[in-house]
Amino acid sequence: MRRFVDKHPFWSVVLFILVAVLLWMVFAIWPDWLKDLIGRKKVFLNALFNGITLGGLYFLVASGFTLIFGLMRNVNMAHGSLYLLGGYVGYFTADATGWWLLAFPVAFVVVGAFGVVLQLVVFRRMEGEDLRQTLVTIGISIVMADLMLWAWGGDFYNISPPEWLSGPMQTFFVTTVKRSGDLVYLKYPMVRVVIFAASILVGVGMWLLLNRTRIGMMIRAGVDDQDMLSATGARIQLVFVAVFAFGAGLAGVAGVVGGTFQSVAPGEDVRFLLASLVVVIVGGMGSIQGAALGALLIGLAEQFGSVYIPTYAVVLTFLIMVVVLAFRPQGLMGRE
Repeated sequence: MRRFVDKHPFWSVVLFILVAVLLWMVFAIWPDWLKDLIGRKKVFLNALFNGITLGGLYFLVASGFTLIFGLMRNVNMAHGSLYLLGGYVGYFTADATGWWLLAFPVAFVVVGAFGVVLQLVVFRRMEGEDLRQTLVTIGISIVMADLMLWAWGGDFYNISPPEWLSGPMQTFFVTTVKRSGDLVYLKYPMVRVVIFAASILVGVGMWLLLNRTRIGMMIRAGVDDQDMLSATGARIQLVFVAVFAFGAGLAGVAGVVGGTFQSVAPGEDVRFLLASLVVVIVGGMGSIQGAALGALLIGLAEQFGSVYIPTYAVVLTFLIMVVVLAFRPQGLMGRE
């Protein structure tokens, strides 16, 4: 942070002002002129927190994608299909057993195993051939989409959380003041808060794994110079299979989260594949911090866009990507 301030003093001041204004808008009681300009504070806060929690979901999907694409240089265009498969597996696991929490490990294992098959059958045979990987995995995603449509139909499935996570929780954010002087506090779904906290733990764990462990050192070294690392006796191919399985498993877990947040339905695979691509491009390939920042920006852009400029909400997301590519092609936190 200090290095950024020393290198970019002007942008540091701009960011400080923006953060200060945002904090004031979140915690202050809005004057009438601001309500007339923007609308109700409750709508603003809901858009803000929906964007943050949606960013947590995008991070879960994109973190697996940035491991596979950003670190291992495997172009897996079937990543969205892994997300959708995890959602279906999670729904039927929770529906059959009645255990919402059981859906997460089952989806992780099933989709992770499918990721192992992809790595061994497809990517190991096409190492360094980006175009072939792209075309083959696009074909796999189309076949998977048709198979899932055949198996589960075109219905929408919602994964119901347990009772202790159902319903809203009262926060300490004031939305308005009644004529009697009583404060009205924002209520927000408990399940979104818990899952967002879990996504933070996943992000911190992944960063520690890649930057503070021997396995993480082997992964980064194998990406930079696989032949040299193999010469030291390290079983780099086994490590890559494990990383691919972990990244695919995260996509499966994100499918369960998405089914709890929203729904599981045909077409969600394409949506989350595009979201993962945008997040990785904005944040920077191979950067966990970049994936978190990119997911947060895209989530906020989608939610605020859908509330305040619904006609141009999609344009806003891609505008962020265009601006980042124009001024920082390697991504906000990517390596030059």
